[in-house]
Amino acid sequence: MRKPLIAGNWKMFKTTAEAEAFAVEFKELYHGTDVGAAICAPFTQLLALKKAFEGTDVKLGAQNMHFEDEGAFTGEVSAGMLKEIGVDYCIIGHSERRQYFAETDETVNKKIIKAFSAGITPIMCIGEVLEERDAGKAFEVVKKQLEGGLLGISAGLAAKLVIAYEPVWAIGTGRNATPQQANEMCAFIRKLLEEMYTGEVSDEVVIQYGGSVKPANATDIMNMEEIDGALVGGASLKAKDFMEIINF
Repeated sequence: MRKPLIAGNWKMFKTTAEAEAFAVEFKELYHGTDVGAAICAPFTQLLALKKAFEGTDVKLGAQNMHFEDEGAFTGEVSAGMLKEIGVDYCIIGHSERRQYFAETDETVNKKIIKAFSAGITPIMCIGEVLEERDAGKAFEVVKKQLEGGLLGISAGLAAKLVIAYEPVWAIGTGRNATPQQANEMCAFIRKLLEEMYTGEVSDEVVIQYGGSVKPANATDIMNMEEIDGALVGGASLKAKDFMEIINF
């Protein structure tokens, strides 16, 4: 039985002091739940958040990592560095990384392989832009991203994966896919996983929806059969809003 995962993607927001204040407020609201909770914060906040959430089952996530163990890669952080802090998850291939930092299916694949080797669970982001959806190419694009990102990944590792379906046109725009659209694509992704691996693997993979998820629409989204959680942007920056989503 898949356990839903609600992960907050803080993007480039909050100072460490603000992150610590969030943790204090959030811990007062959070008393354990059947839904997994994770905060994916900027690198500078990870160690402070790890300490702040000690004794809880709130998980810690990074927003990116390099696919090499070390080297002359100014500004980058390795999987080993993240694991040393105690990071549980890492977002890989977010549309903003693809759009602004030249992330490709190939680099996504390398990062997923490296994350698994370090004992970090990848949250692999895939999704189409508006022009691709309007052109009827959404499923084609998602299939290409999924297959490219998982190239050479074994069935055993794939079963541990978290996939976040994020239609790019619904991220930070206030516009979101309907629950039915989101469910349709998540079902398509699960079917692809069955074809690529087995039904058993497909049944294990947590598939999230991301794209303007907020307290007002979380229940409708999370009640969809094929959606196992959410990757939450702006609404995860406020402890009360994030808790409302977790309590969908």
